[in-house]
Amino acid sequence: MIGLNIIEQYIPESYQPTPFQMLTTNPFAEISSTIPPVAMQTFLVIMILLVITGTIFDVIHKKSAKYFFQNMKKTKSASDRQIGGGETTKIALATAAHDVLASGEFCNARRRIAHLLTMYGFIFFAATTSIMIFSFSNGSSSTPTILPLLWHLGALMVCVGGYWFWFFIRVDVAAEGNSPFRFMLADLFVVSLVACTTFALIWSFALGTGSEFWSWFFFLLFVASTLALFGGVPWSKFAHMFFKPAAAFEKRISEANGTMNNLPEPADKPAQFGLGIKRQLPRQY
Repeated sequence: MIGLNIIEQYIPESYQPTPFQMLTTNPFAEISSTIPPVAMQTFLVIMILLVITGTIFDVIHKKSAKYFFQNMKKTKSASDRQIGGGETTKIALATAAHDVLASGEFCNARRRIAHLLTMYGFIFFAATTSIMIFSFSNGSSSTPTILPLLWHLGALMVCVGGYWFWFFIRVDVAAEGNSPFRFMLADLFVVSLVACTTFALIWSFALGTGSEFWSWFFFLLFVASTLALFGGVPWSKFAHMFFKPAAAFEKRISEANGTMNNLPEPADKPAQFGLGIKRQLPRQY
């Protein structure tokens, strides 16, 4: 008993992690005494429903699904050869491996790397957020260290890829000379995504500093940017991530059955440095 009393007097009554210790700390468990876990879980479910309803609205409004189904039906009727189930499965797997998992549609290496950083970072961030909120936000069980680590890593990957794209790779900035701070409604997805992960990292850091004002300030900004990200699906390019795999699959099908979407077959790749002309980025603005 004497030994326990000696140990207890060196343990603070309320443990406050440092900013760097927050890398291995579940931030949602830290605020569970103020915001009930059921409230965080309800908010997360609402965000999922917003994505579903927003995507359905976008599909109906832009008639994307109708176009794809009509185009695939037209391609099938005009095809030179029929594609069996085995070949269709092979094409679907190739589409998933090359166009989805590896972002093979990007020829520019910088754009491809930035896209992969953002995509996988968002997957890590979203998945670990869901797990930590639904399974470890009540504080009754300790969160595995790998989850907050992946949460912070995913947010950082999104920030690196997103800011790299926004300031240095965007066509209207890199090639057309527009200001990187120029914002259009089509930019809502990128801006809200980067803002969401940026405020999440700052909020986690503020929790570690013990500053109640700044931690709640950046938490509210984190929530607001999350609402903009998932609630703005009909006006942003969020639903685009669901259309791209379908478009890539349909393109591969049209190449396999010979229709080529009524386009001519690709010619031989021209010489990159033929006739003494060296290709360069269009920066003549």
